[in-house]
Amino acid sequence: MSEPSIFTRILNGEIPSEIVAQTDTLFAIRDIAPKAPTHLLVIPKTQEYRDVTELAAGDPGLLIEMIELAKGLADAEGDGDFRLIFNTGANAGQTVFHVHAHVLSGGLDESSMNAG
Repeated sequence: MSEPSIFTRILNGEIPSEIVAQTDTLFAIRDIAPKAPTHLLVIPKTQEYRDVTELAAGDPGLLIEMIELAKGLADAEGDGDFRLIFNTGANAGQTVFHVHAHVLSGGLDESSMNAG
């Protein structure tokens, strides 16, 4: 069995973080190094999938749920416009290998293109 990811540890209350939204299968937190006025992470509660390609192949319904939650958060925290980013692989900037989506909204500029 693999070690719990940082996201699993946050979900379990081992690492403090404000969970801003939660469903039976997902939760969302604020990014600790925001690249936009609103920068949230939408994360499956399972750490079964390392990246979005594994998730799409293994549970496309959960991927749809992630996108729906991202849209709901963008609506709640801004005007509904948002950028959704999945980093896939270390060379693409992925640092936590527990699939998650970056939701950026509110006055996006070039710096938000480099969401980690």
